Amino acid sequence: MTTNKARYHLKIPGETDNLEIIRLFVSSIAAKAGFNADDISKIELAVDEACANVIKHAYAKETKGPIDIAIELDYQKLVIMITDHGRGFDVSQILQKDVKEYLAELHVGGLGIYLMKALMDEVEFDSQPGVKTQVRMVKYFLKNGKLQKNRANERH
Repeated sequence: MTTNKARYHLKIPGETDNLEIIRLFVSSIAAKAGFNADDISKIELAVDEACANVIKHAYAKETKGPIDIAIELDYQKLVIMITDHGRGFDVSQILQKDVKEYLAELHVGGLGIYLMKALMDEVEFDSQPGVKTQVRMVKYFLKNGKLQKNRANERH
């Protein structure tokens, strides 16, 4: 069985200066796929948060390692996989954080994962400390069973 998926790949050093290149890479593919400006901004921000986390936490005290960004696009969705080979983290501890309690304690930062989950339709983490960490984020073209405006216009 064959699947019609378009695949894109960017491997880039994990440096803050490269975040703009990453945003341009992701937003141009999302725009080409037909997402509207609001969703493109959400996708761009979610990817920016994920990559900033890699730069800040995965490679914090080490030589700046690479960030691998793979994008798969089919007729239903855009899937973005961001992979690093940094130190990793305990996914269960991060996901158990009570956001309301965290905000009430007036912490600065630390909401990147919460933000990614709010901006994308699906977000999954797979971290094998010392080996690799992968964040998989999905944005569907369908909203409430209907095509988004830009996608619907392409078909008529």
